[in-house]
Amino acid sequence: MPLWIDTHCHLDAPEFDADREAVRARAHSAGVSCLVLPAVTADHFEPLRRLAERTGQPYALGLHPLWTGAAEPEDSLVRLDAMLAATQADPRRVAVGEIGIDGFEPGLDAARQRHFLAEQLKLARRHDLPVILHVRRSADAVLALLRRHPVRGGIAHAFNGSEQQARAFVDLGLKLGFGGAMTFDRALQIRRLAATLPAEAIVLETDAPDIPPHWLYRTAAERAAGASSRNEPAELPHIAETLAALRGWSLTETAAITRANACAALPGLAALIGPDA
Repeated sequence: MPLWIDTHCHLDAPEFDADREAVRARAHSAGVSCLVLPAVTADHFEPLRRLAERTGQPYALGLHPLWTGAAEPEDSLVRLDAMLAATQADPRRVAVGEIGIDGFEPGLDAARQRHFLAEQLKLARRHDLPVILHVRRSADAVLALLRRHPVRGGIAHAFNGSEQQARAFVDLGLKLGFGGAMTFDRALQIRRLAATLPAEAIVLETDAPDIPPHWLYRTAAERAAGASSRNEPAELPHIAETLAALRGWSLTETAAITRANACAALPGLAALIGPDA
């Protein structure tokens, strides 16, 4: 069975509270041997670290742009710096993330998002860590800050920008995350990029419980009626079938290539998963 790395999975999300262990077991049975767990708020840091320790998974620490408003005070950056220092010897802490800018949700303070991202890029550089970036409708703004505050590579998660933007991230040493959105026939730009970008630029992710693939998608009316569109890391091999078809790769090749790319993006993974995990 091919072995997979899900480079972005919010296993600590409340959507998994009722069956978190079963979700992880299904992922393992599907060959998803490694789940990278990114934090979203300072209050999540220690619970996430404990979850990663209990489940044997790698994790990242960061302040998600959707929570950088009043709910995430300025001292959260101090808390992040302290937690990065405190976990320096923890091999499971592999990145600073999820950090970035969101240009989609209304009502967010753009200047505050840029401030939080810039400060977290500085922390990533100080602690010599790669980053996991949120770049939803914000690729150019994120790229501008990356050029000002260069870091040790990482991943532009759930990439949905232009080819020019994609190649700019790659030129800065980052990989691009592809997941459930790639499985929709109408996602022409994402599928085009997945098919044509250099093979070494691509990693796979689910963003579970979010960004469901097409077979889990439910309309707003269906969701209002109680239907679930919850994504899971066990869906990654099925998502990978789309990438394999677009690239003309076998599933075994797809797993090996994306696994190597994930380890290149987040070097701490290699020691955790071993050569055959």
